Amino acid sequence: MDATATQIVTKTIPISPNTKLEEIIRIFNLQQRNRQKAKNATASERKAKLNKLKDVIFEYRSRIEDALYKDLRKAPVESDYAEIYTVLTEIRFAVSHLNEWMAEVEVETPLSMFGSSSKIIYEPKGTCLILSPWNYPFQLPLVTLASALAAGNTAIIKPSEYTPHTSAILKEVVSKAFNEADVAVIEGDSSVSTELLKLKWDHIHFTGSPAVGKIVMRAASEYLTPVTLELGGKSPAIIDETANLSATAKKLTWGKWLNVGQTCIAPDYVLIHQSKKDEFVTKMKETLLKSFGTDPHASQDMARIVNNKNVLRIKGLLDDAVKNGAKIEVGGQVVEDDNYIAPTILTNVALDSRVMQEEIFGPVLPVVTYKDLDEAMAIVNSKEKPLSLYIFSSSSKNQNFVLNNSSAGGTCINDNVIHITNPYLPFGGVNNSGIGKSTGHFGFKEFSNERAVLKAMHSGSVSTPLWFPYGKLTQTITDFLMKYL
Repeated sequence: MDATATQIVTKTIPISPNTKLEEIIRIFNLQQRNRQKAKNATASERKAKLNKLKDVIFEYRSRIEDALYKDLRKAPVESDYAEIYTVLTEIRFAVSHLNEWMAEVEVETPLSMFGSSSKIIYEPKGTCLILSPWNYPFQLPLVTLASALAAGNTAIIKPSEYTPHTSAILKEVVSKAFNEADVAVIEGDSSVSTELLKLKWDHIHFTGSPAVGKIVMRAASEYLTPVTLELGGKSPAIIDETANLSATAKKLTWGKWLNVGQTCIAPDYVLIHQSKKDEFVTKMKETLLKSFGTDPHASQDMARIVNNKNVLRIKGLLDDAVKNGAKIEVGGQVVEDDNYIAPTILTNVALDSRVMQEEIFGPVLPVVTYKDLDEAMAIVNSKEKPLSLYIFSSSSKNQNFVLNNSSAGGTCINDNVIHITNPYLPFGGVNNSGIGKSTGHFGFKEFSNERAVLKAMHSGSVSTPLWFPYGKLTQTITDFLMKYL
């Protein structure tokens, strides 16, 4: 592609300033002192906080869109539905269900504890750290924050330094919506994250790569701090011989090239029945042409790679694939000084090439064929458990075979990516792709301690026969309990 065909705007990207250590400590201590007040906040008070955030987001809508464009060249409509709207729906869902979520849950008490009653109460964990990434720099920290606030916590957000314009507007939004004793944004590079991780948090929520997730988990182990890790991995899209290829191509084009592939649940590679590969590739080319035109570089709907470092990383994966025999069916163009990589489809991809071993997190889609589903599952299961897995098939038998012979954080059948938008489903990974679940009621519970409460009789106790000193009666009662209760 001729790089001069489109005007390239180069700009100096400001770096988020590092927050001074004494300021970090001051805000952390302030929130620690405010934990009890936040814990005792009523449902109405928590809803008011969430609704205030919603109102400020609406007020800042155009500035949020502008910041996302500067950082990632996102089209305003994509910023609206993939960043802002997602936060708004999470807030609305929490507000509409908060009374139900906060209610005490009465549970049964066994006959051996006759005279007692039992319940579960949901109490906030306390002061939480939210470490958010650059790929959805507005959506991800605030969706997580909605859960933390609904559960009654205080929170500090550390956004990515790779998206400084969005981090700055995020800080403005949070500062206008909240007192810093409840919520604060702390900007800076990885050294700031390192200092934050030295503190004694009540919960840490991290979204990012498995490699950094391990660092977070090691730091959290110092104080046995619970963690939620939303990581990633190679999410496969499995297409069998019964799939509707026209519909599949349209769905995968959107899911893969949304945010130019910089989505943790984007389909990372395609496994397709060998009899359908050529037809599928043809339909993907047609769909890409309709979506982005003959010159995707000029398309206003095509976002950009976050920075040159990641451009070179993805280019390295692409070059290695070609070196090992892969064929570029479409795309392959790279414009380094505009952080642009064209939508690219690869075939004849070697399974041991880097593009099939590392998470791509970019606009490159390898297509690999299989003879039968046993072979496809062997490829999937040779890798770490993915964050998402996608099945395109008209056969219930094949759908169930894939479900029963794989493991993933989440799965879509005959679509991709959209499962994250259902607030009634948990979102999260498994093993290397994540620990814990987020969004909706699952996010509320992740930021809560499910506290067991048993209320016994005021006088006397079901344990009286087991008190010291032990005797024959103690043994007789124990034998009876073991045999019958």
